[in-house]
Amino acid sequence: MKLTEVFIRKPIFATMIIMAMVVFGVFSFSKIGVDLFPEVDFPVVVVTTNLLGASPEEIETEISKKVEEQINTIAGLDELQSFSYDGSSMVVAQFILEKNGDIAVEEVRDRVNRVVNEFPYGTKMPIVEKFDMAASPIMQVVVTGDIPIRDLTRITRKQVKELLENVNGVGNIKIVGGREREVHIIIDTIKLSARALSVADLEKALIVENIELPGGRITEEPRELVVRTMGKIVDAEDFGNIPIDVVGGVPVLVRDVAQVKDVEQEQRNFSRYDDSPAITLIIKKQSGANTVDVAERVRAKVDEIAKTLPKAIKVECVQDQSRFIVAAVHSLEEDVILGAILVSLTVLLFLKNVRSMVICAVSIPASIIATFTLMNWMGFTFNNLTLLSLSLATGIVIDDAIIVLENIFRHIEELKEKPFVAAARAIEEIGLAVVSTTLSLMVIFLPLAFMSGIVGRFMYSFGLTMAFAIGVSLVFAFVLTPTMSARMLRETDTSGEGSSKESAINRFLDHHYTKMLKWCLAHRKASMIAAVVIMFTTIPSLMFVGKDFVPKDDKSEFNVHVKAPVGTSIAEMDNIMKELEKQFHQVKGVTDLLTSVGNGDNKAVNEGDIYVKLLDLKERSYTQKEVMDTMRGLLKHYPTLRTSVQDIGGPGGGSEATFQMRMTGPDMEKLKEYAEKMMTAMRKQGGFVDVDTTFELGKPELRINIDRQRAADLKVSANDIASALQLYISGEKDITKFKVEDELYEVRTRLEEKYRKHPSDLLSLTIPASIGNDPPNPVRLDQLAKVEETTGPSQIQRYMRQRAIEINANLKDYPMGAAKKFVTDEMKKLDFEAGYNISFVGQAKYLQEMQTNFILAFLLSFIFMYMILASLFESLTYPIVILLSLPLAFPFAIFSLLITGMTLHIISILGLFLLIGIVKKNSILQVDYTNTLRGRGMERHEALVTASRTRLRPIMMTTLTLVASMIPVALSRGPGSSSRAPMAVVIIGGQSLCLMVTLLLTPVFYSVFDDMQVKWIPSFVNKARSRFGPVTGSTESILTDIRAGISGIFKKKR
Repeated sequence: MKLTEVFIRKPIFATMIIMAMVVFGVFSFSKIGVDLFPEVDFPVVVVTTNLLGASPEEIETEISKKVEEQINTIAGLDELQSFSYDGSSMVVAQFILEKNGDIAVEEVRDRVNRVVNEFPYGTKMPIVEKFDMAASPIMQVVVTGDIPIRDLTRITRKQVKELLENVNGVGNIKIVGGREREVHIIIDTIKLSARALSVADLEKALIVENIELPGGRITEEPRELVVRTMGKIVDAEDFGNIPIDVVGGVPVLVRDVAQVKDVEQEQRNFSRYDDSPAITLIIKKQSGANTVDVAERVRAKVDEIAKTLPKAIKVECVQDQSRFIVAAVHSLEEDVILGAILVSLTVLLFLKNVRSMVICAVSIPASIIATFTLMNWMGFTFNNLTLLSLSLATGIVIDDAIIVLENIFRHIEELKEKPFVAAARAIEEIGLAVVSTTLSLMVIFLPLAFMSGIVGRFMYSFGLTMAFAIGVSLVFAFVLTPTMSARMLRETDTSGEGSSKESAINRFLDHHYTKMLKWCLAHRKASMIAAVVIMFTTIPSLMFVGKDFVPKDDKSEFNVHVKAPVGTSIAEMDNIMKELEKQFHQVKGVTDLLTSVGNGDNKAVNEGDIYVKLLDLKERSYTQKEVMDTMRGLLKHYPTLRTSVQDIGGPGGGSEATFQMRMTGPDMEKLKEYAEKMMTAMRKQGGFVDVDTTFELGKPELRINIDRQRAADLKVSANDIASALQLYISGEKDITKFKVEDELYEVRTRLEEKYRKHPSDLLSLTIPASIGNDPPNPVRLDQLAKVEETTGPSQIQRYMRQRAIEINANLKDYPMGAAKKFVTDEMKKLDFEAGYNISFVGQAKYLQEMQTNFILAFLLSFIFMYMILASLFESLTYPIVILLSLPLAFPFAIFSLLITGMTLHIISILGLFLLIGIVKKNSILQVDYTNTLRGRGMERHEALVTASRTRLRPIMMTTLTLVASMIPVALSRGPGSSSRAPMAVVIIGGQSLCLMVTLLLTPVFYSVFDDMQVKWIPSFVNKARSRFGPVTGSTESILTDIRAGISGIFKKKR
């Protein structure tokens, strides 16, 4: 380690190198954003197509299936699903992760354009867009005021929404509960029929009489004038003066057959905040924007806007995702600082030297800060995973410094060397071991960064951040630690209690450890049997421990989704939600309720959500889970409602059921039958709550069954009937626009309410005849069609071009792995027919992907560790001795989860990776120093005992420092602690319980493998010679080559 000697001799040079790394880290810190999750680009494309008034069945056959057929031929398609609602189709194409998302969008748009001409008349142009998970909802801003809803909507849009859209980083803002101004032409069908006019005549008149067109230019030298026809209506009442036609020589005006009303939109959604009518703004951030920064800017803008609004209007931020993020970051910062303090005190406990503690403690903040430079360079943010890696790094980055410092301290204390000499010689002695431990620890986390699938995308930043921090700690251990030690440490008096190794704790550990070690080396057979038994207990431990994808955090907020029976009116839905709000307000801990109805993708008025805000975590002694269970108990009193109480958060920023599965097959009735049986079994099991399905049958419909022959005789087409009914009934068709200053409002037609109350009212409506009638005479609907009342599905879902039904549920104290096994077993009992299948969706799907990826990551880690250790030790034997200690750690880690009632999930598995890294590091220290002593001529048994005793202190120090750094994480009760605690339990429990086992068994493994290469293999070859007799010629040469080859494989330094 000649380079280290340069740093020892030139402390200012060494200091400047370290300062440069720290300064770069400090500047990088301010540039790193804060977010909930890493920004991940998923190649998902969504095609949305609208056809006003079409049923889900028509949408499926006329639009969704045609779009699917085109997209299905695109290369790289992974999953294809569609959702057909009333009047709209949504096709979602998910491509393999290697596919460029922008290219996927262009390919999908090109294929969809090929089939647009095949869509039914009246279909709007499809919208093809990339689904951007990073552009997720981050806030909900609520506007309330005791003024008419139309005025409140205008103020919200003009003075709140448009100003917030100008905030840097804000993407789309969706208004919920607003009702814009509209002009309604309320048709009196009797007056219209009496004048032999049709609704088509009315529509045509409204369009042609409300225009503004340029008429060209005229030149009147020396100027030029633009000619413009000013036909736009400037006053809503003037729509009544528009002439429709001339009947009997008398012009018929709009006001003669209809009323003109300047009103607001028909209510199809609403929002309410704490019992007050409200308008909610759902704010999404732009892709790549920082959640916390955007939220801070929005809050500042909201405060600024509030000062400009009338006193009767209030605006406030209700839901803010950044609050939990900031609180979780602050909680983790506290854990890291407290962990660093405990780590420093642990060093002081063993070395009894304040200067030594300072030397080690400096490496913690310096290494973490220097890591920020690499994080910024890679474009990472401070999120759940990178912060988790920094939390783990707190106990890791000090390890190299401790090992180097302890060896320098030992040279000064025991060998009476001068600090400068001790620093150089200690580094030379321990350098290989430190490099081996650090590089082999880095390769444990690097495979995480290159895992496949969605889980791999999220693990990328975690794996690289850990590798960065570990690599930086190696630089500090070789540059900063020896430089500071050479100048800060003093020659130590080793006599009596002045020696650090003569302290009570060191004497106790050394005495009992030496005694146990000698017994194990004397009883190697029993020790090996014990090792095998411990290793094999991993299998039953894994069978009993619960398995989940991600843990649940207490975020002091959750969502209640409510679905009333199909056909429920919006007025009845309003009453239902008011009743629920009244019940929820009485639940302890509830501070705010934000209700919204008609806000889903299908815009159904029988579906709504209640956002529930709780007291801050620090202000209550009960958990969010308990409150959610209380809500579920209240909802049981409403058996007609289909409800779900769900956590908020996760990628996408919304809320979804924990457990999701999909059934596919050719026949919808059969799928429904299987789904009902499966849901019945899930409800009986007890671990599933909020069990529901996406399939809904029973939506009331009025079907107009046309008599084709009669319609042909009366020269009326099906399009005539459909278009007329849209104008009469829907009130949603955009006829023309009404301009007021710089605003445009819709003009719509609709029957007077008394003419559209009952199904029989439709039969008296007049339909225009467009086929060859001159003049066209309107025909009553009952002359050419019948009205049939029936039911149909509210939505139709398809997956990979087959009909599909999803079953959703939340889990109550029931691990995801057990839930998947239960469903799989039930599927076998149901004996599905050929062509019907079950697949898991969401977290249930990712769990299987996670397990497969982590197994591969573990295997790669073992392979890479072996390769690095074999290269550094120049031996194929010693890496095996070192790696054999790793399986000894797994059972203890799993046992720790079992006794604490926690599950094995994505976070606790990360703790396993760190655990094997630490266990392997301990074995490296033992094996490396044993080889050093044997190289000096010491006998193997004595070398094993001496090396293990000498390395006991640094091993105990590194182990206890890691445990100390994890104690605050394990005991923390702050925001985000539920995610981190299982990882800390794995590390603390696994490392504490397996430490002594690995310290005792590694020397045993060493001695067994040493005998194998020195005695047993040569003996086997000699016995082979004896058994087969003298060997001559080429056979003798072959045996000699085999013996030489085997001995070469296990060759070692002596």
